[in-house]
Amino acid sequence: MANILITGGAGNLGSSLARTLVRNAEYKIVVADNLVTGNIRNLPSGFDNFSFFECDVNESEQLSALMLATKFDFIFHYAALVGVKRTLDNPLLVLKDIEGIKNILALAKNTGVKRVFYSSSSEVYGEPTIIPQHENTTPLNCRLPYAIVKNVGEAFFRSYQKEYGLDYNIFRFFNTYGPNQSVDFVISKFIDAALHDRDITIYGDGGQSRTFCYVDDNVDTIVKIFEGSLYVNDVVNIGNTVEISIQELAGIIISLTRSLSSIIHLPALKEGDMSRRQPDNTKMMGIINRPLVSIEQGIKNVLAARYNFVC
Repeated sequence: MANILITGGAGNLGSSLARTLVRNAEYKIVVADNLVTGNIRNLPSGFDNFSFFECDVNESEQLSALMLATKFDFIFHYAALVGVKRTLDNPLLVLKDIEGIKNILALAKNTGVKRVFYSSSSEVYGEPTIIPQHENTTPLNCRLPYAIVKNVGEAFFRSYQKEYGLDYNIFRFFNTYGPNQSVDFVISKFIDAALHDRDITIYGDGGQSRTFCYVDDNVDTIVKIFEGSLYVNDVVNIGNTVEISIQELAGIIISLTRSLSSIIHLPALKEGDMSRRQPDNTKMMGIINRPLVSIEQGIKNVLAARYNFVC
């Protein structure tokens, strides 16, 4: 049996991964989360091969107690302070996530972990100089603490592999959404407002574009990379390539929910709201080997699973 630790496993991505992996009786899944942004209701239940520990991985004593008690074979390090506004409002808390990265890697090296999987972000690309954004093009022109921490984290993983032979995978996630996402992320926030006929607020003119990846596409790709030992000691973009403006996104959600909401424009954010995001997802598509979920279908899935709303 393989022992697998998922840090930040009560969040949208970590919990979705946990609920997939736990179905395999050959895996023992342990989730560690401090529940600052995660929710214990997201976690799988009714499985003998699953356990949860409330734990802040940025605190070395807490993480050490967990990792020395269980010999883990693999670690998915998903714990991080996330969300544009939250990270802008709490820059020192964001920087503290570097301690969690260092704690994970040091303990993994010393306890015989075979491979560590790191949740990086599209934010490492900063303001795009090349579209689509390929894994080998990282301009590092973003000064936001969150982007800096993700870049520093990637450097730590590469350095530990070079120094100690600790294998890794780095995943650069592009706006993954799903039923378990908290309501301060754009799709969940817009859906919640639309279902209550509240105004949907957009920063700036709404022309900034993003690509949105449904959580099942993300998890399916990650599991195949894990189980197939693919792209070891490499970086993989995980995301959809279909660009949509934030204004268009709001319109789609209003239409699907048959909402009476109005779209209200607020002053543009001074920082943190990049003009475009679009990954080169060639590696991902070669792994998942099927079409990705469209934004319309993904939103319908969220509405049905989370709100029992049928479009």
